[in-house]
Amino acid sequence: MFGIYDDSVFTAFEEEELSDPTPRKEVDDSTICISRELRKPKDYGAPVLCDFGSAVPGDVEHCEDIQPDIYRAPEVILQAPWSYTVDIWNAGCMIWDIFEGRHMFTGHDPEFQKYRSRAHLAEIMALLGQPPSEVLQAGKASHKFFTDTGDFRNEIDIPERASLAQQEISLEGERKEMFLAMMNRMLQWDPAQRSPAKELAEDPWIMAYM
Repeated sequence: MFGIYDDSVFTAFEEEELSDPTPRKEVDDSTICISRELRKPKDYGAPVLCDFGSAVPGDVEHCEDIQPDIYRAPEVILQAPWSYTVDIWNAGCMIWDIFEGRHMFTGHDPEFQKYRSRAHLAEIMALLGQPPSEVLQAGKASHKFFTDTGDFRNEIDIPERASLAQQEISLEGERKEMFLAMMNRMLQWDPAQRSPAKELAEDPWIMAYM
């Protein structure tokens, strides 16, 4: 979604609605209106990540399954309680995909030839190493993928470990260091270790492009 800097777009919309109201009808105590298009602005503002269709209250505990498969945060896969920090993981994966032109994780399971959670977790482990014990203890589904001692069950091979620095091929020098630093702030096993959105909005790599 893109922001709009030109307020005249909204002023014109209000004036048109006042002078020529859109047709509407009442159905079961609800008002249904025909859509009215906004005039296209001269310039669009900064893009905004959003998914209003999946929005939920943030002040209560959630454990339900969310997010597209390849963008799912570890706590979602493990069925642990999640909150705002799942969006930080999600955004980190999306930024990488858009900037690098390829997915960070695919979750492709060679045995089943489709996405499987165990393959996704194996890819995350190849990047971030073993998950912290507290992360596993919080997940209702952790026992499906890990033993009581925290070892990954040998049902699928873990890919050869490769750091973000080894995988990043689009940048060099200081820009690369800043980009990798931001990715590391977003992609953490432990949700509590991920940087909040307010801090990331002022990250040096982001500010360099503003």
